[in-house]
Amino acid sequence: MAQRRAPLGDRARYWFDRTLARGAAALVGWMALLCLAVVVPANAVLVWTDSDAPASLTDRLAQVWRLTGQTLRLGGATGTPLRVMTSVLLALVALLYVSTLVGLITTALTDRLTALRRGRSTVLEEGHAVVLGWSEQVFTVVGELVAANANQRRAAVVVLADRDKTLMEEALGPRTGPFGRTRLICRSGPTTDPAVLPLTGPATAGAVLVLPHDEPDADAEVVRTLLALRAALAGERTRPPVVAAVRDDRYRLAAELAAGPSGVVLESDTVTARLIVQAARRPGLSLVHQELLDFAGDEFYLVRGVGLTGRPFGDALLAYPTSSVVGLMRGDTALLAPPPRTPIAPDDLLVAVSRDDDTARPGDCAPLVEEAVMASAPAAPARAERVLLLGWNRRAPLLVDQLRRRARPGSVVDVVAEPRDATARQVGEADAGRGTGLSVTLHHGDTTRPETLRRLDVHSYDSVIVLGRDPVPGDPPGDPDTRTLVTLLLLRQMEEATGRELPVVTELIDDRNRALAPLGPGADVIVSGRLIGLLMAQISQNRLLAAVFEELFSADGAGVRLRPAADYVLPGREASFATVVAAARHRGECAIGYRSHADVSTGPAYGVRINPPKDERRRWTARDEVVVVGRD
Repeated sequence: MAQRRAPLGDRARYWFDRTLARGAAALVGWMALLCLAVVVPANAVLVWTDSDAPASLTDRLAQVWRLTGQTLRLGGATGTPLRVMTSVLLALVALLYVSTLVGLITTALTDRLTALRRGRSTVLEEGHAVVLGWSEQVFTVVGELVAANANQRRAAVVVLADRDKTLMEEALGPRTGPFGRTRLICRSGPTTDPAVLPLTGPATAGAVLVLPHDEPDADAEVVRTLLALRAALAGERTRPPVVAAVRDDRYRLAAELAAGPSGVVLESDTVTARLIVQAARRPGLSLVHQELLDFAGDEFYLVRGVGLTGRPFGDALLAYPTSSVVGLMRGDTALLAPPPRTPIAPDDLLVAVSRDDDTARPGDCAPLVEEAVMASAPAAPARAERVLLLGWNRRAPLLVDQLRRRARPGSVVDVVAEPRDATARQVGEADAGRGTGLSVTLHHGDTTRPETLRRLDVHSYDSVIVLGRDPVPGDPPGDPDTRTLVTLLLLRQMEEATGRELPVVTELIDDRNRALAPLGPGADVIVSGRLIGLLMAQISQNRLLAAVFEELFSADGAGVRLRPAADYVLPGREASFATVVAAARHRGECAIGYRSHADVSTGPAYGVRINPPKDERRRWTARDEVVVVGRD
């Protein structure tokens, strides 16, 4: 059977495509033919329509050639064939030279712009902060560093991660807000490559912060990054202070060795577990930590105690009208809430909560104390607790351990989790310290189902802790806090149905979900990544604060506590905050603020007031709470 021939147009296009496929020479040839097909006829029209054109055909064709040569920059000389070809050759050589020069310049500029877009140029800043790695903490860390540098004229924050530079800048802008005077510089590349780290200028940096990413091998990646940083700084006379975070305490020693003597390594899971347990015992405590750790309000500073050398520490508590003294820094050791009779040594620094490092000005506040309104009743003794733990993740065993450390005989922890999240063996290992007064029991159930929660008498518990599950391979992509938000919604419905407040403490992964969480007035939220990011930013500004936070968040140290205001001043009476400070001093504590439950529903601080002036007077109620630094 005869083959049907393709249409002429299709065959012409196919032939044209095949000639183009031969390479650049074919493309140049087609471009030349196209130019000649347009330029020669156009120049012929110009010559034949010119009243001054030569009369003979030969002269007119010569005139067309000259115009064509001028248009295409091909010389245009006339005469003998040798003369014409020589002019064309010279024109082609000039064209080749100019085209090559323009191409080289264009390629160099393109490569340079591409390198800049990819973040491959070296930073030449000094005293800047370097952030290595990318995780949810990067938004908190960068935002806090920008806030800390608000009064600096030439501040910079450099972020290095194995991500596209433009994508990093687009992600950081909306999440961290305006940068003010601080320059944000993003560089792309692996943080574990010693050849890439010099792009950030670590030798001249004021501090280097190493963030763990969100993958299971995060701690190993942190150790490798610290080793790469150590190799990149080999031979440098000075090294910047390094602040890093790991999840598992098994990696802490390796990270500390890699970070060097000037490095500080935090255990993020342990710190988070301690804060959750503290907040579970006194909901609202996370608001206090938020106020103390961010740079937006009052935070910790180390100040020289002017005129206090040799005097007892208790005198320092009322020696600063607009700052709250909480302890002593003796060398590298932090002494928080030491006994009031502890003498202040010449080299001691005062640990104070203040608006800024220059606002801690001395002044005698003793005349503001009103002893007549100070409460004298002893504090209520601690009692056994009942804690409901909804969910299970890698931090749950640490939570149980923290609860056990402070448990009174008869205390109970009931765990409700799905079999894939928690097994009897896991809970048994977490409850290895039997005989300490704490009983831990596992109940299998899905906390996102209403029937599971209805079977529990949730109102019989002193606190309810809600944990999200750890992601595992095979889970569908989505928000890590979705199940936690569903559980909170069910608990909130039970609160509204019964009219009884539940003391709920929730751990969230993404800080943006805080606004979505259906929380009652007695609820508290711990955003683990944000709190660790705040801690890292604070320590990067003053390495000595690491000892302060280690003591503050340790299981056996002097931490932040919320106490009933009736333990310090008589309810219904008006008194100055200096009176509260003096009353706390009698109990071996340092008062740094209060929480007014009349203002719980107003403002982002939910009634929390940190470091009020000593002369501030208010009427104290039985529902008010005093924020102190002290021991249980």
